[in-house]
Amino acid sequence: MLERGRQLAFDLPVRPQLGIEDFLVGLSNESAFDTIVRWPDWPGPLMHLRGARGSGKSHLAAIWAERAGAETVAAGDVGRAAVPALAAQPAIVLEDLDRGPVDEPALFHLVNLVRERGGSLLVTSAAAVDGCGLVLPDLLSRLRLAPSLAIDPPDDDLLRAVLVKLFVDRQLVVDASVVSFVAARIERSFEAAAAAVARLDREALSRGRRVTRPMAADILPQDGRGDEA
Repeated sequence: MLERGRQLAFDLPVRPQLGIEDFLVGLSNESAFDTIVRWPDWPGPLMHLRGARGSGKSHLAAIWAERAGAETVAAGDVGRAAVPALAAQPAIVLEDLDRGPVDEPALFHLVNLVRERGGSLLVTSAAAVDGCGLVLPDLLSRLRLAPSLAIDPPDDDLLRAVLVKLFVDRQLVVDASVVSFVAARIERSFEAAAAAVARLDREALSRGRRVTRPMAADILPQDGRGDEA
């Protein structure tokens, strides 16, 4: 039985806006953003983009894919049979190098073909190259030589802006005081922001009410950032 006053909450699809005008630029990602939009003025054909889960690296990769006409593929999905067709593309986004097992000889072959044919390859991961679990020395050598772009944890201003975007993506209308309260309550990370907004969305649906500061205080635990909340 449901508690009185509560409703069933369904996980409806969230449609984040992934255009260049929707990307929020701050001190933590400004350098990565500037390099991505400078393409094809890159120092080489291969670029590595690193950032924590939810940091916006997939959004930034989508911006580059749109500009470069790139094919996007998960690193774990690249096998030997897929390499020739991928290498024929002018640009490729290779996502999540650190997530799950990969066919390292196939990736090494792909990197070499992209270099030989004058293409461009953007590789994304949450970890540095040496933390992606790779063991093939030739592949590691190629990737270590690639320039690396880092998306760092957000400052407070960017964190608040990210929270606003996450609420908008879920079609939630909240007061500025709620955004500031949530930003002060959570860990300063993109992943924590996404998790907090998802929890508030579910709670608002279950209560049949809009997101408010008292609601946020009820369900978001203090995480040690201080008493500013």
